[in-house]
Amino acid sequence: MENFQHSHVQVRGLKLHVAETGTGPKVVLFLHGFPEIWYSWRHQMIAVANAGYRAIAVDFRGYGLSDQPSEPERANFRDLVDDLVALLDSFAISKVFLVGKDFGAVPAFMLAVIHPERVSGVITLGIPFLIPGPVGIQFDLLPKGFYILRWAEPGRAEADFGRFDVKTVVRKIYILFCRSELQVAADDQEIMDLVDPSTPLPPWFTEDDLDAYANLYKNSGFRTALQVPYRCSQLDYGIADPKVTAPSLLIMGEKDYFMKFPGIEDYVRKGIVKQFMPNLDITFMPEGNHFVQEQLPEQVNELILTFLNKRCI
Repeated sequence: MENFQHSHVQVRGLKLHVAETGTGPKVVLFLHGFPEIWYSWRHQMIAVANAGYRAIAVDFRGYGLSDQPSEPERANFRDLVDDLVALLDSFAISKVFLVGKDFGAVPAFMLAVIHPERVSGVITLGIPFLIPGPVGIQFDLLPKGFYILRWAEPGRAEADFGRFDVKTVVRKIYILFCRSELQVAADDQEIMDLVDPSTPLPPWFTEDDLDAYANLYKNSGFRTALQVPYRCSQLDYGIADPKVTAPSLLIMGEKDYFMKFPGIEDYVRKGIVKQFMPNLDITFMPEGNHFVQEQLPEQVNELILTFLNKRCI
């Protein structure tokens, strides 16, 4: 996409791929989830750049065009946080607005807790405040055969994905994760079996988009992507009494399957999450699914820009 400048930045012994657009002192750093990549923020980056912000998106270590860590099976969320701090230092950026989606919300929260002086505000899509350890997913309450539990098993997802080419894997995950129900396989099924091959892509996700994702995952594979987030989500990162004091916004699609995780709907709707984020605003999007920033980009862009413009002094 011609609007973006791409570079590789040396960070903690690895070269991380960075895409950016726009200029100026006000910086918005976008953090992707899975099976996403920097490209998942294409609509938002252009919008914030047009509004006068500098937009930066990174491929996390082991994802897309970024280097693989030397030991992918040891990668964890703290690595991502330390990478982001080093990346900001390399650009001489003192403070940023963070925008995180899916598991990309976790390093956003952790960065805001550990280094509050570096964070002007936090926007997350689909994921309320969660930090592995003190405020994490209740794994013991997840249904048997749930995708997170399956993919946490070393070798299981690799065997499941290995039956298909990379493009088919990404296609199946996008189709599966834009549904509102939880992704639970029977004992005689794998997660990829939950998607009928004849199911079309969602209308907001084109074949060109699929090609862009597939090409990036062909480069990186899924080795690190399965470690972070799925195989390091139960680690305790030693964060006691976590709290994000920066101004924050949570954008939740009402049809996002994450709302059906055990306890999540009450956590969000009853405002329990505000115990950890006292300056949090919550916006629900009635038709929004798990990929709301790609599904409804104009609405999401408006919410992000309203927040940014209100918080910039």
